[in-house]
Amino acid sequence: MTTPSRPDASPLGKPSIYQAQYDPSLLFAIPRQDKRDELGLSGALPFFGVDIWNAYELSWLNMRGKPQVAMAKLVVPADSPNIIESKSFKLYLNSFNQTRLGGTEALLELLRADLSAGFGAPVHITLTLPDEFAQVAMGELDGILLDRLDIEVTDYVPDPSLLQAEPGAVAVEETLVSHLLKSNCLVTGQPDWASVQIQYVGAPIDQASLLQYLIGFREHNEFHEQCVERIYMDILRQCKPIKLAVYARYTRRGGLDTNPWRSNFSTGKPPSNARNARQ
Repeated sequence: MTTPSRPDASPLGKPSIYQAQYDPSLLFAIPRQDKRDELGLSGALPFFGVDIWNAYELSWLNMRGKPQVAMAKLVVPADSPNIIESKSFKLYLNSFNQTRLGGTEALLELLRADLSAGFGAPVHITLTLPDEFAQVAMGELDGILLDRLDIEVTDYVPDPSLLQAEPGAVAVEETLVSHLLKSNCLVTGQPDWASVQIQYVGAPIDQASLLQYLIGFREHNEFHEQCVERIYMDILRQCKPIKLAVYARYTRRGGLDTNPWRSNFSTGKPPSNARNARQ
């Protein structure tokens, strides 16, 4: 595995040879702290959370050379020191394509060891095998749909000064949703599409200004995890809710989707991993 490094040193945007034999050195780790420094985050984080990865293109050979397929779900703690750059993740998973393994436990053992080393923290991994595919849940994020609002947008940069909460108002509990979040890859500029859910308890947040703010990410270049943490911190600082959770479901690229969740309160349940229509 590559030592944690700068995003521009990753395989993103570069021609790649697809290695078909197991090679953990393909994983490219990027420290989270560099972007958190931009947000003024040091020491104890003002949130906890996870990044939920789903891998839809996972295949290997059994010991007789017959191909096997599965889907993998990874749950990565938000306080892990690194993220894994997604193209390197794809290349790593493809390195199993012509690799013979003694069964799913052998595969899981390699995945857990390699990915926990890459992220720098224990990663929880589960496999869904073909006889379980029909049980995979689908569903949309619930909440009040911000996209119903007829607003004018002139700027496409995330501007936290747009965010407003009604001062002195009685605290409310709301869940707000938008399907209009779009950002761009930090390295290649390729578009990343997502639905985002914001749960909060506090003074009512002005919905029109929140939607304008979210649309402002449309020309913004950051990785998925970084965008969600920026949204979380901007709402926390500008609107000062008592409780706040931000969850984004990004569409897949290269057989992978990444779904970051950040929160300062717990309901005792992890966020749902139901795949939405665009995933």
